[in-house]
Amino acid sequence: MESIVQSMVDSLRSIPAEWIIALVSALPVLELRGGVLAASVLGVEVWKAFIICGVCTMLPIPFILLFINKIFDWMRNTRLVKLVNKLEEKGREKSKKINEYKTLGLFIFVAIPLPGTGAWTGALVASLMRMPLKNSLLSIGLGTLAADIIMMLVSYGVLGAFL
Repeated sequence: MESIVQSMVDSLRSIPAEWIIALVSALPVLELRGGVLAASVLGVEVWKAFIICGVCTMLPIPFILLFINKIFDWMRNTRLVKLVNKLEEKGREKSKKINEYKTLGLFIFVAIPLPGTGAWTGALVASLMRMPLKNSLLSIGLGTLAADIIMMLVSYGVLGAFL
């Protein structure tokens, strides 16, 4: 078992750190928060990590905003209907907090780098709320930028002092 784990670690070492943080930043749940932490641990320069994490977190967002409702409609006719219902319920739950302030609320929701917030969930909420694409992209983009700054300060400042 130990040799399997060691071979996995060795194979990851052959992948450039920038590619690892790009992948982590583009994944749901982890997003920018995970990418910045990984960048800090992997020793990627702060400016490089800032750009890679921010851009890669935003890459899937236009597609989510444009297509998630259509994908959900299609999925309702499959065995994945329970997953759609669960995701829509999560989105509606989050939208209650955002709905009062609309664009500003979406920005704040995405900007706060806590579990359950972020660009992917923000895009889901914006789609369910039928927010205009331009407003959604602006709010999510600026929220991602703010979260990137916050995470850089935490990871490279506070955590960097300990590492």
